[in-house]
Amino acid sequence: MENLLEILQKWEPVIGLEVHAQLSTDTKMFCGCKNAYGDPPNTHVCPVCLGLPGSLPVANEKAIEYALKLGLALGSEITRYSRFARKNYFYPDLPKGYQISQYEEPLCNGGCATIRQNGKLEDIPLIRIHLEEDAGKSIHSENGEGTRIDFNRCGVPLVEIVSAPVIKSPQEARRYLIRLKQVLQYLDICDCNMEEGNLRCDANISLRAKGETGLGIRTEMKNMNSFRSVERGLKYEIVRQAKILEEGGKIEAVTLLWNETEQRAEIMRTKEEAHDYRYFPDPDLVPIVISDEQLSEIQQNLVELPHEMENRFAEFYGLRMDDVVILASDIHLANYYEDAIRLGGDPLSVSKWILGVMLRILKNQSMSSESFPIGPDRLVELLKAVESGLINRNTAKVVYKKMLTIDKSPTEIIETAHLAQISNSEKLQSVIDEVITGSPEEVLRYRGGKKSLLGYFMGRVMRRTGGKSDPGVVRKLLKQSLED
Repeated sequence: MENLLEILQKWEPVIGLEVHAQLSTDTKMFCGCKNAYGDPPNTHVCPVCLGLPGSLPVANEKAIEYALKLGLALGSEITRYSRFARKNYFYPDLPKGYQISQYEEPLCNGGCATIRQNGKLEDIPLIRIHLEEDAGKSIHSENGEGTRIDFNRCGVPLVEIVSAPVIKSPQEARRYLIRLKQVLQYLDICDCNMEEGNLRCDANISLRAKGETGLGIRTEMKNMNSFRSVERGLKYEIVRQAKILEEGGKIEAVTLLWNETEQRAEIMRTKEEAHDYRYFPDPDLVPIVISDEQLSEIQQNLVELPHEMENRFAEFYGLRMDDVVILASDIHLANYYEDAIRLGGDPLSVSKWILGVMLRILKNQSMSSESFPIGPDRLVELLKAVESGLINRNTAKVVYKKMLTIDKSPTEIIETAHLAQISNSEKLQSVIDEVITGSPEEVLRYRGGKKSLLGYFMGRVMRRTGGKSDPGVVRKLLKQSLED
């Protein structure tokens, strides 16, 4: 990838992404089978999702509602009368020999996803959002002796979000994907776990010479199961295509599989076009008719989008945009922050604690913000203990660590463990006198002009008081004693 920057001086990538998001409904798209991940293979199947003769599908109303929710949130035009279509292709994990999808009449047309790039908001336009069903899962044996099929995933509801081919770099593609994930989580319609296949991405990419407006031959890359994989895969394909074009060759329209282990793309097959799938309206499913009342109800219940929350946090709470972007990146973290503010926490103090202490614990202990054991009420009580002088910040970290495993209030922990801060001047003065008496050489050097030794004395006092003394009071008394 070392020559990517040089390549981008001559060639312009044109990238369009097709994002498949599994909707977190209780049941599948066209039957009553449970929509669940991780259960034993082939335990959530029925004649409908297995495509057995005589079975009839019925569309999941909740899945349609979720798709409308996404379309309205992203500013799409809603198709009031749309139909499902059969997309015909043959694959081992597609038992019917076709996938129920949408073609000429998608549920949502247009719209955009708003990303933050180079400090500014930028809209990535969408072509469409449509509903479809997922295929099963092929499980290949490690010794290459066979493949088993798990049909539990077959029929799980998906939305496919198709961007316009306007994305200009792998980095921009990654930002767009991250934003889509945030939107889906804010709307609470997808779990967005890429490792479990909740969120998957196919990338279409072509190159054109700088200054040209036409589109080159595009390839499609599949099997990218993380944001990092998408960025790496796109970088690889840009370099590969540029090399072919610069050597006078032609790009073939192929479908590629990204090999994350070997960090390279492998040709899977020649790329299909729409006519290869022989779409036609599914005769077993009635059209989807959307009413004004249905749209109005969904519109009224839409939540604030990530970029809107970012702007509000920065403006209303006075936070730096860099900090805001982190807080708003996770809806549970953002709600945690605002709950703490509503409970009386200082916006800046709460932000600093979450970003500096809480996130470190979440990362080190592989914990999710949603399941974090310390609620915002206990955090606010802890911060107020610091503000009142009951404990200092270092002791607060000790208390916070105990709060992870002890279901008690900060005040109870402070009292039980005798962690209250020593701020009584008489008690501290006696400790300071002992420290000064035991450090005659350092006292002479300090009084000789080496004022940085104040930190040495501070450390000695803090150790003798078990870190429980008020640093402000200690500093004041030390200066008075050393300069007398």
